[in-house]
Amino acid sequence: MDTITKPVSLREHVVPVEAGEHVVGTHWLKATLALALSDGRVLRWTDGALDNVEAHAGGILSACGDGERLVTGGDDGRVVATAAEGEPTEIARDPKRRWVDAVTLSASGSLAWNTGKTVHARDDKGKVRSLDFATTPQGLVFAPKGYRLAIGQMNGVSLWYPNTEAKPDLLDWKGSHLDVMWSPDGRFVVSSMQENALHGWRLGDKPAHMRMTGYPSKPRSLSWSHDGLWLASSGADAAIVWPFQGEGPSGKAPRECGARHAKVSRVAFHPRALVLAVGYDDGCILMIRLTDASELLVRPALRGSGITAFAWDKTGKRLAFGAEDGAAGVLTLPAT
Repeated sequence: MDTITKPVSLREHVVPVEAGEHVVGTHWLKATLALALSDGRVLRWTDGALDNVEAHAGGILSACGDGERLVTGGDDGRVVATAAEGEPTEIARDPKRRWVDAVTLSASGSLAWNTGKTVHARDDKGKVRSLDFATTPQGLVFAPKGYRLAIGQMNGVSLWYPNTEAKPDLLDWKGSHLDVMWSPDGRFVVSSMQENALHGWRLGDKPAHMRMTGYPSKPRSLSWSHDGLWLASSGADAAIVWPFQGEGPSGKAPRECGARHAKVSRVAFHPRALVLAVGYDDGCILMIRLTDASELLVRPALRGSGITAFAWDKTGKRLAFGAEDGAAGVLTLPAT
């Protein structure tokens, strides 16, 4: 008698979406899913109905969303907002058509983006301030509260108050800092690095360093749990999940979830539960419960269809994904 319990599959609850181009980012605009595509289009999906809008005259390089609008940066030097309905609206245009490969939104509607060696911040009233750097700024993220921006760059992360004349504070650490995340409680700033590592700072009068190493490749996807106590990351053949209880992960081992013979390319924590969506570069998607490490299959491996984007809706009932070959889909969790 076979007593081994087979993992439950969620495959039958996935609705495919044919995006047709590499999916750069996915974001929910209430009931509408917006997919930013590498050919400059934004694809909108609402319960199976699709429509396309031309957002950029070139490729989309970066995307973020706040539930009301998708904001994209492109290689045409433009920053564009697209809502669930209507035509895209241009927010900014670089006269030299320099690439915009980082955009971020705050909870209050402030926006920041980069061009060349400059970062621009626009507050919720539309006032724009710009700051030049010696090297090309990379990842951008606003603090969870207040008008303060973290900027990844060479040899550290700058913390800038755009509405003041004060110079930014520098969280220094040698190396190239790519993506930046701020913890939900505002206590920690974490960057992904060119050197296949994460580096974190516990903020305070004397910020404390936290080294998170051992990745075989760059951890370019990061996601905080809803309670802010765990940080999941890509860059290995399992999702690497660091504990941030108390003083942070220093001296603590991370958890490894969903180990397979493929590289994790995207991670996304459920907005209300300790459940992690893990996407791999071979196209597979697993749903993993952190409390008991149980796994559910969402999508089997598919050659050339590595996962490039995830987005949970606000309620946590639907998970959208996008892939490098233009495939996409929406998982609706079954009622329990």
